[in-house]
Amino acid sequence: MEKLRIALQKKGRLHDDSMQLLKEAGIKFNTGSRSLVAQSPSFPIEVLFLRDDDIPQTIADKVADIGIVGENEVEEKDFQLKIAKRLGFSKCRVSLAIPKADEYNGPQYFEGKKIATSYPVILRKYFDKMNINAEIHEIAGSVEIAPGIGLADGIFDIVSSGSTLVANRLKEVEVVMKSEALLVEANGLSDEKKALLEELLFRINAVMAANSNKYILLNAPNDKVDKIVSILPGMKSPTVLPLAEKGWSSIHSVISDKKFWEIIGKLKENGAEGILTFPIEKMIL
Repeated sequence: MEKLRIALQKKGRLHDDSMQLLKEAGIKFNTGSRSLVAQSPSFPIEVLFLRDDDIPQTIADKVADIGIVGENEVEEKDFQLKIAKRLGFSKCRVSLAIPKADEYNGPQYFEGKKIATSYPVILRKYFDKMNINAEIHEIAGSVEIAPGIGLADGIFDIVSSGSTLVANRLKEVEVVMKSEALLVEANGLSDEKKALLEELLFRINAVMAANSNKYILLNAPNDKVDKIVSILPGMKSPTVLPLAEKGWSSIHSVISDKKFWEIIGKLKENGAEGILTFPIEKMIL
């Protein structure tokens, strides 16, 4: 039987998030502290632990069948990889930043400037699109210190919280792209590997649906049930059960995490009592 081979970042936040997702999907790996290849006893899959910037080429060269990698790395390496699933975690933005004291009046600020970055391909595309002639200075790490030591006039780098920019007296001025973790696949997978990928995607979708929703249970007077049901659309419709106390019902449903507090407020306004919410472990749609 064939196995899928998946490439994952060997350390860092993306590694942790990827391993947690696979664990929640019922896929665990037998790994040692320094292991670069690991097998799963619970699913026909093996993992290669790589640098994140090596993953796109590993997929393009079909050394691995699939991989979880940042969208920024896929864009930078410029391989034509198929996106099997946007995973919604490890979100960041890739932005231009300049010294905090500098006045900024728009992208033309960068005309004739020297910009330090680890993402020269993305930056060159942006400057070409904006008709900006700037010198791009590629460096492998510690991009944020470049202006402070006189190596560059500004930087182009990943920004999450922005604390690193603040620590280096820089300010973010242009968001060039937003990035999140992607599950990408190689071209030309065999039918057996495609079937395994579909099973993996089925599990991932169930985990992601569960993580973005909550199970809710509440009590309501019968004359308020119709109104509350209209506020609480479930996957099909809420479940309504009679309580032992006459004139009252128990209502069960699933609500989106994004609209949680908005919906809770409306429920209280319409007579809901004893509202309980529970995390959902898996959600099969």
